Amino acid sequence: MTESTTSPQALERIRTDVRAMHAYHVQDAAGYLKMDAMENPFSLPDALQSALGERLGRLALNRYPGMRQNDLKAALAQHADAPEGSAIILGNGSDELISLLALACARPGATVLAPEPGFVMYAMSARLQGLAYVGVPLTPDFALDVQAMLAAIERHRPAITFIAYPNNPTATLWDEGAVQAIVDAVAAVGGIVVMDEAYQPFASRSWIDRMRADPARSGHVLLMRTLSKFGLAGVRLGYMMGPAALVQEVDKVRPPYNVSVLNCEAALFALEHAEVFAAQAAELRAERDRMLPLLRAMPGVDKVWDSQANMVLLRVADATRTFEGMKARKVLIKNVSTMHPLLANCLRLTVGSPAENQQMLAALQASL
Repeated sequence: MTESTTSPQALERIRTDVRAMHAYHVQDAAGYLKMDAMENPFSLPDALQSALGERLGRLALNRYPGMRQNDLKAALAQHADAPEGSAIILGNGSDELISLLALACARPGATVLAPEPGFVMYAMSARLQGLAYVGVPLTPDFALDVQAMLAAIERHRPAITFIAYPNNPTATLWDEGAVQAIVDAVAAVGGIVVMDEAYQPFASRSWIDRMRADPARSGHVLLMRTLSKFGLAGVRLGYMMGPAALVQEVDKVRPPYNVSVLNCEAALFALEHAEVFAAQAAELRAERDRMLPLLRAMPGVDKVWDSQANMVLLRVADATRTFEGMKARKVLIKNVSTMHPLLANCLRLTVGSPAENQQMLAALQASL
């Protein structure tokens, strides 16, 4: 078999900015304790796993997805207690919804704005769709710099402003009054706010309560969630809700059949057994709260931030050395120290099962 070669002329057809980018990298977790991606560590109980397999096995895989997705939208609206007058759009994970919104708003001169450090896909999706991106640094303690955000909104008049609630990778659930000031400022410049609640199962509050309580103040607000942190990371199902007229415009750029019949049916099954996943989330919240004082008491850990998600951010003396030490001990975590200057020497730990957390903490202590 001859070795394939790449035509330089063909490569020139690829956008220059794309060629300068790095693809999203997923660490090889084979043989490791995987604590780098905020996944739910718990599998379905055996009886439910068998029932789900039987149900998926009856699906007509020879047919394109159909009206069953409307059943899923209705189930999600009921599960979230969506505000009256809302509509829902489904995505292949939240990542696709972020890209679709950027595509729908990709007019000449349009800008996307978000606090930083934050979720990397906000900037990536904006740039891929030709929008400018503006990141506004958080305070050194990862609070919203409200005055800087308001000034940036007034100056750039962003088409889209993302607020991760809680934030990734800091696990911060920002002050409600600060967030409301930003939401109101975006309204004043005619923009859209996206409240990204990927980690909602682990947070003490949700912005959806404000959307229900004051719909007139939320006519430009979209709320995005995912079933990944609910416990179905492998299903790849995100959803975004908000005023029907706004959601329907974004839906026009959604690829046909973007959510498979398998994803759809697995999501419906999970919602029918939501109490199982709620119990898992409660256990993870308890484990998170148990871990925080243990981490703060660990010699060599300089700082541990409060968490409202299923992750914990901490600062150590040498993040790279600690990360490599844990990897040598077969524990994968996320070294976020190069993502943003504010994250210098920071590591992000996923909250797992009690046994996983014990193994992770032992590896951390040995690696400091």
